[in-house]
Amino acid sequence: MIKDFNNKILILAGEPSGDMHASSLVNAMLSSNSALEFSGIAGNQMIESGVNALYHIKDMAFLGFIEVIKHLPFILKVEKAIINFVKLNKIKLAILIDYPGFNLRIAKKLKSLGVKVVYYISPQIWAWHQGRIKKIKARVDEMLIVFPFEKKFYTDGGVSVEYVGHPLVERIEKFEFKSKKVLMNELGIDKEIFLILPGSRKHEIEKHLPELIKTAEIVSKKNNLQTVIACADNFDEEYIKQYISSDTIKIVKGNTYNLLKHSKFGIIKSGTSTLEAAIIGLPFVVIYSTSKLTYELAKRLVKIEHIAMPNIVAGKTVVREFIQDDVNAELISEYIQSLLNDNSALINLNSELDKIKRKLGNTGASENASKIILDMLNEV
Repeated sequence: MIKDFNNKILILAGEPSGDMHASSLVNAMLSSNSALEFSGIAGNQMIESGVNALYHIKDMAFLGFIEVIKHLPFILKVEKAIINFVKLNKIKLAILIDYPGFNLRIAKKLKSLGVKVVYYISPQIWAWHQGRIKKIKARVDEMLIVFPFEKKFYTDGGVSVEYVGHPLVERIEKFEFKSKKVLMNELGIDKEIFLILPGSRKHEIEKHLPELIKTAEIVSKKNNLQTVIACADNFDEEYIKQYISSDTIKIVKGNTYNLLKHSKFGIIKSGTSTLEAAIIGLPFVVIYSTSKLTYELAKRLVKIEHIAMPNIVAGKTVVREFIQDDVNAELISEYIQSLLNDNSALINLNSELDKIKRKLGNTGASENASKIILDMLNEV
């Protein structure tokens, strides 16, 4: 049994994907020891799992160099409040979920307080900022990774590391999908679905949606498809509505996995959703656009060929990426149309997506991570 004074745990996520993975981890840990108490930066799913939210992830929803600089006073305020909370509650173990800009900074202060630091869902430093491996070695006691190719990188850098599997695999395999007929009836749709996932932040919607709506108009008209925009659970769909002038486009909130399962084709903003789509098996293309300054800086720092995680896992281009100026309705619609007109190309794409799923391994990531963290908690 874990000693009473070791039952308080700090857990920090900063975005919807981290909220989702952290929630599953918290559930797994509480099923082993219901006396554990979690506090930190949390989203709705973490809160539902029992995490005490010192701050909500929606307060941390900024991305890119410029936005971070703009919000620096608030970031420092959050950091100070969390450190004070750790001191006041004599917390001995912290779990950091991805979100490296904030988490690697605060990890340094946590270590200086003698807190054991576990990092779950590795920051993608193998893609850029590879020099951060030295910081991670100094600030992180255990790195729990979800992609098998990451292990060599951390081992070579002298970081204690364990591969636990990818939590999305277990999440999707446990998900109770609706039948296509039930979904279509619920949504009042009688055509195949052309799905758009434009992002879950306002600046992403602003950057992506106007061009994606133009793309959808072209593709849907040529193929008699129903365009559906999947709205993230944590996002206000009213913000999306201002970009839509046609009543033929539907906005659907809270049904993303079923839409990924039963759509004909998709356009997906680079991020966690691309991996979800690959595991579920939806044919899709990836898009991403950001400010010119952020993009130019990123180009100089990124050390890998692809930005879409399915392509990184595959080690080659499986899904086409449209980045920055290539987020253009004419370019995207032309490529999608070529795929929809080529059945053998679609079959090959589906086969490659299945290979990506198999590369990610079996279910059990949350349970595997939970066991490792609980063992560490017993030692502090």
